[in-house]
Amino acid sequence: MKIIGLRYFFFALGIFINSFGVAFVTKSDLGTSQISSVPYVLSLAFPDYTFGMTTFIFNVLFIIIQIIILRRDFHPIQFLQVFANILFSFFIDVSMNWLAFFQPETFIAKFISLIIGCMILAIGICIEVAPNVIVVPGEGVVRALALAIAIKKPKVKFGTIKIYFDVTLIIIACILSFIFFGELNGIGLGTIVSALIVGRFINLVNHHFKFLRHIRALARLK
Repeated sequence: MKIIGLRYFFFALGIFINSFGVAFVTKSDLGTSQISSVPYVLSLAFPDYTFGMTTFIFNVLFIIIQIIILRRDFHPIQFLQVFANILFSFFIDVSMNWLAFFQPETFIAKFISLIIGCMILAIGICIEVAPNVIVVPGEGVVRALALAIAIKKPKVKFGTIKIYFDVTLIIIACILSFIFFGELNGIGLGTIVSALIVGRFINLVNHHFKFLRHIRALARLK
């Protein structure tokens, strides 16, 4: 029970760091992170819904996609992603409120904030995945795609698949932005940069951060 508790503790920690990274990137004022680009545009288009609320709704779609891809391999415990979705969405709103004071003004300050936010996001994702329990739907759908692609291309890395997935989200967010606003709103240089580097940061974190090995070892213990 202690081992299971530790695994879920690290999972929850990863969710919090992940949500804080999303908020940090968003507050850089260069565009939100790629994983949250669509929910953020929707939150701007429908002000009655918070960033966290639109994130929850969008992530429900990710759970449905996982079920379609994995079918019988989508184990019942993964329905706990709904609970993870609630936590993640809640933490996003909490993090956005905590960072309400954070308003970088110069482009250099904004860009540095963006890079730091991307690294925070990558660390959160790695910690969240390492315990091998459940993941938030946004990462769960990438993992489902990775498992499906690995059958034909086993050498393709998780981080690489995430890059392609994130770029797709950005394209959808841009289309929605033009539909609702007639221009790009909530999407910017930061969104593109995060889409290109978060996946690479994930590969770096997985390779160099030794503490992740200890977290993964918990999943092998009975």
